[in-house]
Amino acid sequence: MGMGINIKGEVEKVNGKELSYSEFVERYMEKNQPVVLTGLMDDNHWRACTDWVTHPLAKPNFQFFSTHFGPSKVQVADCGSREFTDQKREEMLLSDFVGRCLQLQVQGSSVESVPYLKDWHFVKEYPQYVAYITPMFFCDDWLNLYLDNFTIHTDSDTYQRNEEICCSDYRFVYMGVKGSWTPLHADVFRSYSWSANVCGKKRWLFLDPSQCHLVFDRNMKSCVYNIFDEVSNSKFPGFNEAIWLECTQDAGEIIFVPSGWYHQVHNLEDTISINHNWFNAYNLSSVWNLLLRDYNEAKEYIEDIKDICDDFEGLCQRNLAANTGMNFFDFFTFMSYFTLANLVLLHYINTRNESGTGSSSTIVQHLLMNVGCLRKIASEMKHMDALEGNHDCVLDMIKAFEDPRFSKLCMQLGRTYVMIHEQFYLSSDFESISISDLVDLNIMTSSQIYTPEDLIKFIDNSVAELSI
Repeated sequence: MGMGINIKGEVEKVNGKELSYSEFVERYMEKNQPVVLTGLMDDNHWRACTDWVTHPLAKPNFQFFSTHFGPSKVQVADCGSREFTDQKREEMLLSDFVGRCLQLQVQGSSVESVPYLKDWHFVKEYPQYVAYITPMFFCDDWLNLYLDNFTIHTDSDTYQRNEEICCSDYRFVYMGVKGSWTPLHADVFRSYSWSANVCGKKRWLFLDPSQCHLVFDRNMKSCVYNIFDEVSNSKFPGFNEAIWLECTQDAGEIIFVPSGWYHQVHNLEDTISINHNWFNAYNLSSVWNLLLRDYNEAKEYIEDIKDICDDFEGLCQRNLAANTGMNFFDFFTFMSYFTLANLVLLHYINTRNESGTGSSSTIVQHLLMNVGCLRKIASEMKHMDALEGNHDCVLDMIKAFEDPRFSKLCMQLGRTYVMIHEQFYLSSDFESISISDLVDLNIMTSSQIYTPEDLIKFIDNSVAELSI
């Protein structure tokens, strides 16, 4: 396997215990580079590493899953059957999936249909069962934090119509026997992802975003499905020029997958992994760029009905939400809530540090960076007239301050930054404090956000008030 592709080198492997948060950001998150991290899956905090694995063989404990989670409905891919750009999937009971895996162990590798359980929302389904602790490097997770409190779609009809794409969260468990695999793809929303091997071994092949055009056809519409197939030179003329990175991920190792890196993954042994998709200020622009690209494609696709369509822009946005998972309005709502949350925290911490140390605090610098990123994207949305003609209020600040979901979002975000920046003197502040304690509501001079221009003005006025 791999004879026909040009593999340049291996993904770096680093002991996560010897890496600080700022080093991880500087070396991998900011530079958008993959890395394999060891030493972060402590048995004391990763119940999955004991309950889910047979010892001493270090194989998946299929019987445990069947006994404790058997009635769960899960998505299972057939690794031998292609359906459009992915593998054919069916929904089944977890106990039935386990039955298939046990049958395969008896039959060996003669069976063509290899099942692979994917995208199981284990955390949402079993919130009391704490299988693992998210490593510190991946805790600044705006996507899942938002979805723990709000839905990604502001239009409830869209949400109900697209239940599969409009996920309740992006925290997953994957389970597959030897020979199961995932076709070439880049992750949803061009998010970051992290993948932790509870047991088993995976082979990863990576392609840098700067080379991703090489795995598309001449029209940049269709992507190579399996890089180890015989790929047509006439259909994919650049494929042979692509330079790949690879790595073998062992049990107990976590891989950081940066934004926009195409990757293909093969299970070399029976494997269980825990996977999160996530984004924050460091890769939010990648999410916006994907939305913009997909919007232009959606618009071009139905351009011929523009003159006879009563609400052409609305149709484009509905199609964007269905195809990509969110539209401009959803994304801007998300941005507005995080802007407000970051400014509330910035105001509180700056006020609390009246001695003058506030401006040099690493948390303050992080919050300012977040707000700067949000302002930059809002400016880009303004210049392309995104949400032009919108008459709906995206964010009413008075209502937000009264909303317990927003309070929870602020508290969780505050606790995250206290932990990753080790500012533990603030820990108790984000346990029981109220929004009114965090911020003087009178400083929020703009009470409603409708457009990107409103958000920019709100940011500028708020930062000016803080005098940082």
